[in-house]
Amino acid sequence: MKRGLVKRFLVLLAALLLQVLQGTAWAHKPSDSYLTLRAASGSSDIAVRWDIALRDLDYVLQLDRDGNGELTWGEVRQRSDEITRLATSRLELTVADKPCAWVTSGPLALDKHSDGTYAVLSLTAQCASLTSALKARYSLLFDVDPSHRGLVQWIAPGAESAQALVFGTDSAEQALALQPAGAWQTLRQYLLDGVWHIWIGYDHILFLLALLLPSVLMRRQGQWEPAPRLSGAVKEVVKVVTAFTLAHSITLSLAALQIISLPTRLVESAIAASVVVAALNNLRGTIEGRRWVMAFVFGLLHGFGFASVLADLGLPQNALVLALVGFNAGVEVGQLAIVAVFLPLAFWLRATRFYRVGVLKVGSLLVALLASWWLVQRLFDL
Repeated sequence: MKRGLVKRFLVLLAALLLQVLQGTAWAHKPSDSYLTLRAASGSSDIAVRWDIALRDLDYVLQLDRDGNGELTWGEVRQRSDEITRLATSRLELTVADKPCAWVTSGPLALDKHSDGTYAVLSLTAQCASLTSALKARYSLLFDVDPSHRGLVQWIAPGAESAQALVFGTDSAEQALALQPAGAWQTLRQYLLDGVWHIWIGYDHILFLLALLLPSVLMRRQGQWEPAPRLSGAVKEVVKVVTAFTLAHSITLSLAALQIISLPTRLVESAIAASVVVAALNNLRGTIEGRRWVMAFVFGLLHGFGFASVLADLGLPQNALVLALVGFNAGVEVGQLAIVAVFLPLAFWLRATRFYRVGVLKVGSLLVALLASWWLVQRLFDL
């Protein structure tokens, strides 16, 4: 029984490390494109602004002709027709199953996002009418990156604010409501976005796990020993998770409401550094018993990281608080799901050498090394 649990724990750990290593280059910012679809009353056309990361376009279309590792405006502009063809072949709008025709409504442009430069396409979808079922099918980079998403702001005819939609491999086709979104739809969408972000935010997950790994152990005379009771481990986990939640909720709200703003590179670098510190602390046990303090202090930084994602998703101005509450609640739900998987397994294995040496020490060392690489990437924009 115990050997079987060890095997399952190893499989879970290996799967997580594989996911982390696959996402090393974009540990915090996954591959996303941003679309604004705007319909107007009395018209059957839909105006589209589509921001696609140059790094993604370069990966698919090899835009860097001279191979020097840097994209120039000339290299991008020369391939504008290919970029447009790629984009319009991966997004289909239909009304009653009849496709809308694409026309270019403006020249290709560039814009800066928090994670780099994006090509901006201006398009118009010419539909027969907007009186019946309107659907969008999105598949921009699903063939090369299954984690890629399309973040859509849909403005229905006559609506004053946008409805947020997220297109992924499991939600590639969605209906575009011709009536403005209600409160429940807004809350649900941002809650799902929050869950999704914590699950693909490897730096957030590793920071949390680094703090939780020792929660099923006690340090005596410089050595880690198994905690005698589950209640003690649960209490330690609750302290860490509560402190982290409180801290990132504060800064997420302040940043989302534009009360405080910090440079993205500084925030992302500090988040990577927080993972390094939390992991190295497990090797020496320097802050044993006060990990909740570390969770609170660094949780403030992680909140700014969450806020940058929320800003990219877009906040409906007429439902700002609802979207903020939904996203924050989604982060907590995703976080609690991770804890629910971690705690029983860790407590079961706490007395084994595998856990105390293999998971706690070797695992923490690997996490520290990986986060150090993220730190270098983010500091020097590699």
